[in-house]
Amino acid sequence: MLIAILLVSSVLLIVSLLPLSYSQHYLVRSCDFIRLQVVYGALFCLAALLIYTFFIALSPWVYAALVINLITVALQSVWIYPYTLFAPHEVKASNTKAKSGLRIMSANVLMSNHNSDALINLVKKHQPDLLVTLESDAWWQTQMSVLHNDYPYRISCPKDNRYGMHIYSKLKINEYKICELVTKDVPSIHMLFESPNGIEMQGHFIHPEPPSPTEKDTSRPRDSELIMVAKAVKNPIRPVVVVGDLNDVAWSRSTRLFMQLSGFLDPRKGRGFYNTFHANYFFMRWPLDHLFHSSGFSVASIKRLAKYGSDHFALLTELVYEQADQQSHLNKDKRTAKVAETLKKDDVDKSQVPTFTNR
Repeated sequence: MLIAILLVSSVLLIVSLLPLSYSQHYLVRSCDFIRLQVVYGALFCLAALLIYTFFIALSPWVYAALVINLITVALQSVWIYPYTLFAPHEVKASNTKAKSGLRIMSANVLMSNHNSDALINLVKKHQPDLLVTLESDAWWQTQMSVLHNDYPYRISCPKDNRYGMHIYSKLKINEYKICELVTKDVPSIHMLFESPNGIEMQGHFIHPEPPSPTEKDTSRPRDSELIMVAKAVKNPIRPVVVVGDLNDVAWSRSTRLFMQLSGFLDPRKGRGFYNTFHANYFFMRWPLDHLFHSSGFSVASIKRLAKYGSDHFALLTELVYEQADQQSHLNKDKRTAKVAETLKKDDVDKSQVPTFTNR
């Protein structure tokens, strides 16, 4: 039993140390995703050690296993702590029930999922102002047409490669552009829209490729897209939101780098993980769908919605624009710019991201 505990504990420690490197190989970067599961595994090993000590014996190997697991828990806690209920809120809670709240719902539909009625019912129940669907193809576009009366402003980019994207808006869209920032046939949507109280805002909706053996063996395309968008939206001239399935977890180095470069805030911090993937396996879930925003917003609510047949849960976030400064709790790393240049592809640049500065 002790040998098994030591073996599992050692593997968990290795998994905790690997992401500290700057390697972009999917085997390394995938270790970012399972930090919660690693903590649960280390805590299970600690409990097993207590049982072993109580019923069998205390030995130097027990102490070694104990130290290994405590190091693992400490390493992982540094990354996931900001998203626990014990951490301070990065974005303050809204003190008003104002009708000017902006409700944004993002839903990765899973292209092979044909339970469109379940998603449509969720939309009708929660009435978001903006709905973005990811992995939506021509079939999904047809099914979602029942929402057209409620959502008069729409942007369609159906694709059959699991990177389709659609925007449904109750709010006026003044201008938009569909781009393929890094990889052909992997689109993003960038737009100007008017908030419920008439303020012009900027939205960037992205779904970069994940590092995986079936997609890309490196996270460089994903990291490049995040870095491009982050640099483009830094110091915005209007309120901005960035929404989508980033194929990255909230606490990864890439996502932290995105926030450091952009100066944007994450309303989930201090409020919970809001694990949106995988909807079918409760023991393997992590926060894969995101909403970040520029300063000036407060948060009225964040909800992970009910299952609707996809491997993702939908995420509903309600923000209120108050034009008040929000303080970021991120530590500004002096090496941020250098790291960004190391991680991104050479042929991408922030100027490729539409920011509508000519308006």
